[in-house]
Amino acid sequence: MSKYKNKIYSEFVTSSAKKSFDTDNIDKIKNNIVKYTNYVEESKKLYCNIELAKKRAAVCKNRVLNELDKYLIEFEANFIKKGGKVIWAQNNNDVIKEILNITQKNNIRKIVKSKSMISEEIGINEVLEKNGIELFETNTGEFINQLTNDKSYHIVSPALHKSKQDISILFNKKYGLSADSTIEEIIAFIRDFFRNKFVAADVGITGCNFLIAETGAVCISENEGNALLSTSFPRIHIVITGIEKILPALNDLDLFLPLLATNATGQPLTSYNTIYTGPKQDNESDGPEEMYVILLDNKRTNLLAQTKQRMALACIHCGACLNSCPVYKNIGGHTYGVLPYSGPIAAVAAPWLNDMNDYQHLSFASSLCGKCTDVCPIKIPLHHLLLYNRRDIINKKLYKKSDKRFIFAYKHLMLNRKLLELGNYKIKNFILNKTFHKNWGTKRVLPKFAEKSFNKLWTEKKNV
Repeated sequence: MSKYKNKIYSEFVTSSAKKSFDTDNIDKIKNNIVKYTNYVEESKKLYCNIELAKKRAAVCKNRVLNELDKYLIEFEANFIKKGGKVIWAQNNNDVIKEILNITQKNNIRKIVKSKSMISEEIGINEVLEKNGIELFETNTGEFINQLTNDKSYHIVSPALHKSKQDISILFNKKYGLSADSTIEEIIAFIRDFFRNKFVAADVGITGCNFLIAETGAVCISENEGNALLSTSFPRIHIVITGIEKILPALNDLDLFLPLLATNATGQPLTSYNTIYTGPKQDNESDGPEEMYVILLDNKRTNLLAQTKQRMALACIHCGACLNSCPVYKNIGGHTYGVLPYSGPIAAVAAPWLNDMNDYQHLSFASSLCGKCTDVCPIKIPLHHLLLYNRRDIINKKLYKKSDKRFIFAYKHLMLNRKLLELGNYKIKNFILNKTFHKNWGTKRVLPKFAEKSFNKLWTEKKNV
């Protein structure tokens, strides 16, 4: 197998070609993204100086990434003081092992889970279900995907690729609702469906939006209240989070929560913002008896070691870069092959968080238009980071020898006017067609050489 052409790359090319011409899928994505975009633009008007807010957020996250070890230790110490338990996990297997230990020790049979990208990253749902544990996704989008054995399509809206009609038909088949059910009727059914699930669950699993080093707190921002219910009734609360989610102080939420809401859904603030500081205390009547925070590395330190690209870890998962990306809006979320992450942020981070050989192609799956950089609330220079990735891929020599030979020949050809003028336009078109027709794609018309080059036309004009 060559260094570049592998199964993952081939699947990406095949899926991209298919999705790019699936007009029904593209219409669903664009219809939903347009709604978000309109809300976001209106919400941004509430800021008197949003650029200043973004700069402050970028400075804060840069400081955290440069001293990540210090803030993580501070968080751990403060969280343990409140009775919480911290588990450090190097990879997916470590997380799975620890969660299975918790469930087996406590004889767990029912789990409710709020929207958590990192739990999808490690595939915890499948593992728990194989071990005889009943698990329910309580976020509406994730629940819809669970019913269809589907994966998240978007960082913020997991079921972005499904229309209202698709969802109505799904609930008609699964639960007997009318195929013409309104959104309100479906949501009312879901609320009623989960009411007993929350009460009966032994464990609630969540991700988190921010970890607060100063107070040892976990902050979860949501719109449905399902995360709050997933942590209120079960006697055990397990938080799975990446090590990069740290903020220095509680006051920093004043900056980050509005930025997240504004750029994710176009709200001034999400509906529910909950801060957890540990399990139920002696003088408290509500809350879990035990609370665990699992801090996952999973090659994040590999990305952290990259001087330029480490800023990708500052991402707060608002989805703004996906909503603005012309590539994402055409090929969708599943095509990237690094679910649940997709879009420009995945194109930057995935090669470092996975195998560079397998996922280097994502750094080239970009128009480099820079829109993702413009909309990022943390001012992550995403299109520049893609270029740094490309540089590193070349420096690591992760390319085919034929590519190197082609670039060498192309460079010498373009620097030599006599070589460029060799042969007539018919011969050139024949060579072009034989060489590039397949790579150019069956859906596009290959350009043709004109009968006279610009050089010849210019020469003739000067001699007239």
